[in-house]
Amino acid sequence: MLTRGAVLQQSPGAYEIVELEVEDPRPGEIRVKMAAAGLCHSDDHFAVGTQTPGILPLAGGHEGAGVVEAVGPGTKGFAEGDHVVFSFLPVCGRCRWCAHGHQNLCDLGAFLATGARFDDPTSYRLSLDGAPTGQLAGLGTFCEYTTVSAVSAIKIDPSIPLDVACLTGCGVGTGWGAAVNSAEVKPGHVVIVMGIGGIGINAVQGAAHAGASAVIAVDPVAFKRDSALKLGATHAVADIDEAAELARSMTNGQGADSSIVTVGITTGRHVGQALGAVRKAGTCVAVGLGDATVGAGDINLHELTLYQKRLQGSLFGASSPTADIPAQLAMYQQGSLKLDELVTTRYSLDDITQGFADMNAGRNLRGVVVYD
Repeated sequence: MLTRGAVLQQSPGAYEIVELEVEDPRPGEIRVKMAAAGLCHSDDHFAVGTQTPGILPLAGGHEGAGVVEAVGPGTKGFAEGDHVVFSFLPVCGRCRWCAHGHQNLCDLGAFLATGARFDDPTSYRLSLDGAPTGQLAGLGTFCEYTTVSAVSAIKIDPSIPLDVACLTGCGVGTGWGAAVNSAEVKPGHVVIVMGIGGIGINAVQGAAHAGASAVIAVDPVAFKRDSALKLGATHAVADIDEAAELARSMTNGQGADSSIVTVGITTGRHVGQALGAVRKAGTCVAVGLGDATVGAGDINLHELTLYQKRLQGSLFGASSPTADIPAQLAMYQQGSLKLDELVTTRYSLDDITQGFADMNAGRNLRGVVVYD
């Protein structure tokens, strides 16, 4: 069948709306009619060239939700009409990491940028004018219809609106888990969140939920600081130096218990500043992505070693999608996790370029493409 979708035909480049051919699902696969797709900075990294696509053309989008339209032969656990959220990280359930409860580190994640099937680097489910077309994270949520592996889909309660449920497939879990799992925020902690976008705003929610006595949001954009104060931050400032001084004023000069770096284009300087803002034995969590070709950092090794600080990477908030996505949606239904408030602007697929422009200009917490 044919579907419209937003693809990159070169990188650096811009997403273009084209007509694609999407294959029927094979064993272990489902085809989904998309309802909504979140606009994440990771999608933009492939457009601007700071991350390298495994194949071009590449159908973008890795945060999405929709309704199962067809089920491949012998595919268990799904039926036509099921509502699903995609996890941008697949879960095989069998590798060492899945077996130890670290689903976010599943070995299948090594193939996310290839655009191909996780088990066959030569096999694709989309094509453009007869040419194989990749799917970002094996998903391609910027398509009206997409065929994906069942290990990337989480079945959800159909009463939950899909245009907000989609956010749990990346942004919510990444930010929430960065605070709750990676930073290990405890009641009474002082926490700094650096960068208040689609990830950082959920780190704010997670830190507040975990019982932090102070959550200091850092962003140069006033709209984002105001939003953070409405969603759990106790303080909001424009730069990290001010945040660090504020944290020291609350802790007898020691510094924050943890800092979480969720800047859209993260550099070693950002991480170094955040590490300097935490106390002895404090934790700095690096979440945001930067230019994959740049390896230089700006870390004070004297402080890292002699102050016994911890620098912690965090992929998808160190979460296990099959457990954490349903749990987060249950919290949303109970009112303890805000999702509706995260969506600043809804776009049509044809307006996706404007959506990314708004993201880069700091006008959105999260923009969402909504399909008819």
